[in-house]
This record gives sequence, C-alpha cells and structure tokens, in this order.
Amino acid sequence: MVDLAFVIAGSEATGGAGIQVDLKTFQQMGVYGVGALTCIVAFDPGNGWAHRFHPVEPGIIAEQIEAALAAHEPPVVKIGMLGTPSTIEVVEKALAGQAFRHVVVDPVLICKGQEPGAALDTDTALRERILPLATVVTPNNFETRTLAGVDSLDTVADLEEAGRLILKSGPSAVIVKGGVDFPGPDAIDVLVQRLDGGAVDVRVFSVPKIGEERVSGAGCTFAAAITAGLAKGWSVPDAVATAKKHVTEGIMARVSARTPFTTVWQGAFGPDQ
Repeated sequence: MVDLAFVIAGSEATGGAGIQVDLKTFQQMGVYGVGALTCIVAFDPGNGWAHRFHPVEPGIIAEQIEAALAAHEPPVVKIGMLGTPSTIEVVEKALAGQAFRHVVVDPVLICKGQEPGAALDTDTALRERILPLATVVTPNNFETRTLAGVDSLDTVADLEEAGRLILKSGPSAVIVKGGVDFPGPDAIDVLVQRLDGGAVDVRVFSVPKIGEERVSGAGCTFAAAITAGLAKGWSVPDAVATAKKHVTEGIMARVSARTPFTTVWQGAFGPDQ
C-alpha cells in the first residue's frame, strides 16, 4: 500500500521553496504527495529578487481541498504558507472536517510581498485558528520568537522554554529550529513534545553548521520530511531525526542558480535512508 501525504501551501516558481519542495521531498521519501495551492510567490529578478505575492481565491482553494480529499485519504497533512486570513478560514474548516492523524504546521509568518497590516492580520489568524489544530509545529528562529513572545534565543535552554510556551497554543509537539541565527558552531533543533498523561519530553538534535548563510527551502524540506515520516507511521522523534539528516545532506549538496541564494537539493537523500 502506498503511503500518502497531503500538503496545503504556496508556490515558488524557482523550485527552492513552497509546494515544489514539499512534493519533491515526499517523492524522495517514497510518499505519494497530494497538494492544494494557496498562493503564488514570484520573485522579481529585475528588483533585487523581491517577493511578488499573489493569493489564490479562497473558493478555488476550497475546491482543490475538496477534490484531493475526495480522491484520497491521506493520514497526514502539512500546512505551509497560507498568506491571508480568508485562506486560513478555508483551511481551518478543512482541518476540522477531516480526521488527520497528524497536522504538521510550518508557520510561515509575514511574506515580504505583503503589506504590513495585512501580514499582521494573517499572523494573528494563524496563531489563533491553525496552531490549536496542529499536532506538530516547526517554527524557525524568527517565528519562534514571535509565537513565544520572547526577545532572543541564545541558549538551548532558551529554545526549550520557547517550545514550551508555544506548546500552550495547543499543538502536541513543537520543533524549535535554532538555524544560522543561533549562536555557536552547531545547527541545533529542540523537540518539545507533550506525551500521554501530560508529561513533556525534550530532545535536542545537533549537527555542525554548514556555513553561516541561509539556504532556501531548508524549512520547507524539514517540515515535509517530518510529514512524510509520520505518513509512514514513524514516531515524531524518529521523523524529526530523519528530517534533520535529510536537510543536512540537502544543504551540503545545495543547488546554485542566478539568484542571490542557494537552495536545498532534495535529491541528495533517498527513501531508504
């Protein structure tokens, strides 16, 4: 039987982020990917590769979700960039109406192509309407500080405490990604997971940093790999450990282009790893 995973996310035409990365990651891990598009982000190469943000009409998003879930019964879903409060409302209804075993939320906050006021409304709606429905949340350094309401993340203890604060929003697990902004030579992620009975388990995942520059698609690949692992029936810690390995290898084999950034190469890992 083929393992299935659903993704609701935006498109990024250069192939370095968004639903393009999600589906490539699913495929590399031997999982059949189904997707619904929420928005289109088109970089502007004539303007310093600035973001051009184009939301998909909410009714069309609802139709995509309806068709995908009528055709398949994926046990897990990954939520990527949503982009507008109206999109979040559509996705909230879809999540409430489907018994997913896991809902993995990569909480994309404030797209650079959005007006500040609209972006703030979207961030607020995401926190209030989507995070409580999540089982796993994968915020980066900036998203963690925003969601947890903390000023800085300087130690592993800071990462853990921020994860515990976000856990209060409703998810069963939070994977706080220190990223290149975290001090020191290592790329450190901290998993804070609520266990049956209410106890909280904390695990630290650490590998040496590969340079100090951001690589596009790392966060998308990480969350998608976790989603694929959960689709295969793995535990959250096992899915996180494999995702960490995959992202590390993808960064080492990163793809260069005529852009000011490089991108993760999902082909660096395979389904048997």
